[in-house]
Amino acid sequence: MTADRVALVARLLAQAAARGQTNLAEHEAKQVLAAYGLPVTREILVTSREDVGPAAAAVGYPVALKASSPDIPHKSEQGLVLLGLADEPAALAAYDAVATALARRPGGVLIQEMVAGRRELALGLVRDPDFGPCVMFGLGGIFTEILGDAVFRRAPLELADAHDMMEEIRSRRILEAVRGIPAADRGTLAEMLMSLGQIGLDHQAVAEIDLNPVILAGARPVIADALIVLR
Repeated sequence: MTADRVALVARLLAQAAARGQTNLAEHEAKQVLAAYGLPVTREILVTSREDVGPAAAAVGYPVALKASSPDIPHKSEQGLVLLGLADEPAALAAYDAVATALARRPGGVLIQEMVAGRRELALGLVRDPDFGPCVMFGLGGIFTEILGDAVFRRAPLELADAHDMMEEIRSRRILEAVRGIPAADRGTLAEMLMSLGQIGLDHQAVAEIDLNPVILAGARPVIADALIVLR
């Protein structure tokens, strides 16, 4: 199974490189992550207006709607992430707006589940020229750049390394139970961190992985957005 997983991802990365991509579109990045067992959102990629209603119904309202293109790595800054769409008219209007912005660009429109959770984390991978692939864990959402609360470890990670990273961020109490919100599932977070390191070790084509936000839906971490940068 491990060899199949590595081959599947290597093929996807090679195809993206052959198309001249420097990034994976979000739906492509999620395929890589899912192959390594990381928990991603339920989502469907659509390329026509006629597919919006059935896809949104299959995902389940409310939904989020996003551009998914390798040419647009940072969608929020361009107003191409629309959240909390409660019904088909809202989804269709959002599709029209995003599809217009995507004109003549590769990719499609991603219809994604809305993940309910008030705590956001950031996980990732950077390829250091001296140390090789290094895994990152920190506070997510809008506070990632503002507070810079993140720690790094060189891959491969052992289980103890992953748990140590969670204890080393200044905001570590965000992982604890508070006011009826359960403690974060640290076991799943540790597995995610180790898997990110393994992706970096298995695939030299991957320069960077940015998972932000990873939303804690109760205790369960879910990757709501993903960017993979190619070397």
